[in-house]
Amino acid sequence: MAILGTLLKKGIKLRENLQQEYSSPLELQKNELKELMIAASHTEFGKYYDFPKILTRFKKGGQAFYMAYKAVVPIHDYNKIYKDWWQLSLKGAKDIAWPGKIKYFALSSGTSEAASKHIPVTKEMTKAIQRTSIRQIISLSKYDLPPKVFESGILMIGGSTHLNKRGNYFEGDLSGIQAARLPFWFQHFYKPGKKIAKGRNWDTKLDEIVKKAKEWDIGIVVGVPAWIQILIEKIIAYYQVANIHEIWPNLLVYVHGGVSMDPYRKGFEKLMGRPIYFIETYLASEGFIAYQALPKHKSMKLVLNNGIFYEFVPFEEKNFLPSGDIRPDAEAILIEDVEEGKEYALLLSTCAGAWRYLIGDVIKFTSLEESEIIITGRTKHFLSLCGEHLSVDNMNKAIELASNEMNIQINEFTVAGIPHENLFAHHWYVGTDDKVDAKALRDRIDFYLKELNDDYAVERSAALKDVFVEVLPLHKFYDWMESKGKVGGQNKFPRVMKNAQLDDWKKFIA
Repeated sequence: MAILGTLLKKGIKLRENLQQEYSSPLELQKNELKELMIAASHTEFGKYYDFPKILTRFKKGGQAFYMAYKAVVPIHDYNKIYKDWWQLSLKGAKDIAWPGKIKYFALSSGTSEAASKHIPVTKEMTKAIQRTSIRQIISLSKYDLPPKVFESGILMIGGSTHLNKRGNYFEGDLSGIQAARLPFWFQHFYKPGKKIAKGRNWDTKLDEIVKKAKEWDIGIVVGVPAWIQILIEKIIAYYQVANIHEIWPNLLVYVHGGVSMDPYRKGFEKLMGRPIYFIETYLASEGFIAYQALPKHKSMKLVLNNGIFYEFVPFEEKNFLPSGDIRPDAEAILIEDVEEGKEYALLLSTCAGAWRYLIGDVIKFTSLEESEIIITGRTKHFLSLCGEHLSVDNMNKAIELASNEMNIQINEFTVAGIPHENLFAHHWYVGTDDKVDAKALRDRIDFYLKELNDDYAVERSAALKDVFVEVLPLHKFYDWMESKGKVGGQNKFPRVMKNAQLDDWKKFIA
């Protein structure tokens, strides 16, 4: 069967060469917005904002098309676009923000919202996600992978693929909506298979995967780090082996997304018999935004010509309130005007009827030439009580450096900003089952944050009076997630806690 893998690999390389893009990022994006607006011209949204009139500006040079678009269409967060438009689609109305009736809605609560959001998923978006998934598979030809990997199974661990019928529409996890439309050629490789994937009980699903694990030849694993680590630990314990490669000798690729891999990397390495490739992906309920296209790159390539138009809002006080909410007059720019190393919040206009939609993620460009980005956090998951401007990216890196230095494994953590001595402090809750001195850990986290972030270092000698670290058993974090009905799948523990969510967490651990 090795020859099949060789042929597949050569075929993938051929297809990749045929798909080389020669257009500039601006031209790709201009064309993308034009196609989106043409498709939605006769929707209620398109008529209300007079898309046909805006489309006449696409014949002009430069950014005339964009100036016309953003002058008329306002920025939307979820609450605004749902109240004004999407709730009508949910009730069964057609041609609201995208042509036709919306039959599928992905349930998404991110890491901070109490109630589930209903994100529309259209046929066009499903196809766009599939096309980008294939692009990511194509990019594997740049990795030094043996042919065997290309004929092994792909284990994808998401939420339940069971969809709930709610009158006019189906709702559920995005992975469930996508699984319902898997290409026939992919079903041969897909594990755990439709029957197990449909299960709604997370623990039962894990147990079924563990029992089947030895029957499968897995080369690629896809899923959120915390839950994949739990699954691999269960498999190792069940079969009483030293590492996962004794069960899956061809496992060479782990595709992850949603959260930074940095805090989990040490734990994963202990479960492996040999090194594997960690490949990051940026797939949200709103669309497949970016993926890691090159080995040894910690950044991801933005997908510029597949159903999404991007705008970039500098993540600064003039554009955002202290709560992380965007200001109505926030200034957005196009991809040709972004700068490397500067943080931007993303606005999306998509083939699922999102228009100038604030997804809530903050990114930074690492390469303008390659349109490569990293995710640095969420608009509402930054800590800046007094100007310390601490990002989730800073937090992840500090945890990774401290855990490596102290030789401990920290899988989960969250941080809260609190009043202290008439000024402020940070309270860290750190999840580990290793023995650790909380004060020593606190000192190392604080030290590395000062090294990573100049603003933090300044405020630690001024208004940020102290740092507290509380070490908790790891299960506390997973138990809290379970109490919220967010166990497994694509659910992530919030890295920053505020207000009612923080009060709830404190009560829970008390």
